Amino acid sequence: MSTKTLIGILLAGTTGILIFLFVHLSGASNRITLGSKTAAACDAKHGEDCLPDVKYVDTNGKAYTLASLQDKIVLVNFWATWCHPCQSEIPTLSKIYDRYKDKGVVILGVMADNNVPDSELFNFQSDHEMSFPVVRANSDLMVAFNYPQALPTTFVYDRSHRMVGRPHVGAISSAEITSTLDELVTQK
Repeated sequence: MSTKTLIGILLAGTTGILIFLFVHLSGASNRITLGSKTAAACDAKHGEDCLPDVKYVDTNGKAYTLASLQDKIVLVNFWATWCHPCQSEIPTLSKIYDRYKDKGVVILGVMADNNVPDSELFNFQSDHEMSFPVVRANSDLMVAFNYPQALPTTFVYDRSHRMVGRPHVGAISSAEITSTLDELVTQK
């Protein structure tokens, strides 16, 4: 094999790797961005970008079903009591919930802790001014959301239950979520 051929193969391989890394890493943004997805309703049993059709039962016993969430914007936030970024994010999410709940926004805080007694959880909710519903994680929820690898992780779904952008990993800022919700609440 000639030197020119070998150099050409090496350059082509290197270029291919760089293109792969650029595409892969540029798609890994944690920002929630609105896309131009179709407004058709999701088939939650078959679409990975759809709000999963699982039982969401909060700590007060209220069940949230896909039917009860119809035409609602839904944020599903995975968190834990021991998670410091989660603790700092909770007051922000509570203010967001209080501001947008009358505009068709539901926040479901999925607590990933195991074996936290109700009394401890209620104290935690009070101490951190949680106003949004808390759902205890179970195997169905964890499987449906593909076991979020980091806490907190927030999924945002539009009124047709399609995921908006990608899941947001890490504490979400008030400015980021309000800009997303402001746009979503105006869409019908």
